[in-house]
Amino acid sequence: MLSKKTQYALQALSYMVGKGTDAPILIAEISTEKKIPLKFLENILLELKKAGFLESKKGKHGGYFFAIAPQKIKLSAIFRTIEGPIALLPCVSLNFYKKCETCNEKKCGINKIMVEVRDNTLAILDKRTVSDLIAL
Repeated sequence: MLSKKTQYALQALSYMVGKGTDAPILIAEISTEKKIPLKFLENILLELKKAGFLESKKGKHGGYFFAIAPQKIKLSAIFRTIEGPIALLPCVSLNFYKKCETCNEKKCGINKIMVEVRDNTLAILDKRTVSDLIAL
């Protein structure tokens, strides 16, 4: 299940894409329009900025804007930035792998199924971009 943080990140990004502008968008505007708590949204957008997806401008006409074109930002990158691993188990994660202590991965049926879940989920998130959040 997606965390509220990831849901809010996707909602904020979809709002920004939907505005169809390169001009900075106020955090307060996104917060109001998407009904996202302001302090929570500030942390999310700052995290996306640190990851290089967004940029910000201070001052009267300030706010957040895309540092990279939305059609070039894969949803898998957003998920990994906000949520962490895409895999449901650490033993099947590509970027956050950790061996399970209680099983033999080569003989574990759960592992095999979760690899398939990861691969299918990743295939979808890798082919979709932030701009697809409003295009579908």
